[in-house]
Amino acid sequence: MRLADHTTSRVGGPADHWVTATSEAAAISAIRLADESGSPLLVLGGGSNTLMADAGFPGTVVQLAFAGIEQRSADTVRMAAGQDWDRAVAWTVGHGLSGLEALSGIPGSAGATPVQNVGAYGADVSQALVSVRAWDRQAGRVVELANADLGFGYRDSVIKRSLLEDPEATTPRWIVLSVDFRLRSAGTAAPVRYAQLARALGVREGETAPLALVRQEVLSLRAGKGMVLDPADHDTWSTGSFFTNPVVPDAVRARLPEGAPAFGAGPGRVKLSAAWLIEHAGFGRGYGLGEAERHLANGRASLSTKHTLAVTNRGEASTEDLLAVARTVRDGVERAWGVRLHPEPVLVGCAL
Repeated sequence: MRLADHTTSRVGGPADHWVTATSEAAAISAIRLADESGSPLLVLGGGSNTLMADAGFPGTVVQLAFAGIEQRSADTVRMAAGQDWDRAVAWTVGHGLSGLEALSGIPGSAGATPVQNVGAYGADVSQALVSVRAWDRQAGRVVELANADLGFGYRDSVIKRSLLEDPEATTPRWIVLSVDFRLRSAGTAAPVRYAQLARALGVREGETAPLALVRQEVLSLRAGKGMVLDPADHDTWSTGSFFTNPVVPDAVRARLPEGAPAFGAGPGRVKLSAAWLIEHAGFGRGYGLGEAERHLANGRASLSTKHTLAVTNRGEASTEDLLAVARTVRDGVERAWGVRLHPEPVLVGCAL
């Protein structure tokens, strides 16, 4: 089974062994067997925030393929790990439950959202998440982790850190089985907390708008950036945003031009716009497709023609093609601004 057939960037070689887990029990059994045998393990959801090596994966891939949504109380919803995320968001909007509508259109599965603390348009999952049920590979049992246990940060969680802290690991300690969210029984209205979205809706930040309209406008904004999956649009053949917005000391912000966007990120620190840094370092939309840059990947990979944060597969790219474009952009931004960008997707068997 080729990983390219199960990832949104459509790159990645074959796996030695593939398990499609259609239930929690099947997932736990396959994970336990791989761990006990010492086989390298990769647990895959929607494949949207992972970049796989061209050589493939020399071990067991367990794909979480069990879905479902359960309304456990008037305002609490449980989603299975393999549940398609955007369909789940659509379900909450259809049931008049507010809290996830700004996260419409994000590809992947529900179980992956707490790992990365997925966010967009003024919302992230940590704001609505109550707890996750997870298989603890170290303890060998199912555990429940409350919001406070997950140590959420910007595109970060204790689950993600358990992976990144071990350079040999390809799978975190905790494998999410289901996620519980507490939403607002808002009927049809939701507060809008992001300036671009508020403008699109014709309201002020903090004012409310119909839930269905918020979802519609978010999908439209994301589609305009090539961030809603479309098999016919190569701008969507990506891992999503390739770089996170860097959080830096105030002194670094002071070196940038006055117009450079910056947002408070705690005492003495600000969050910069990776897209602004990329564009103003000379890397425009579609970088990699022009004659001057075609040596990078011969036009097989480029920055999106709609948004400079995405590194895209133009149809026949390899993982190394995507990385060649990303490395050039990362190094160019560092030369121009003295800020080093870091990848948002998990890199499996490859390195930037």
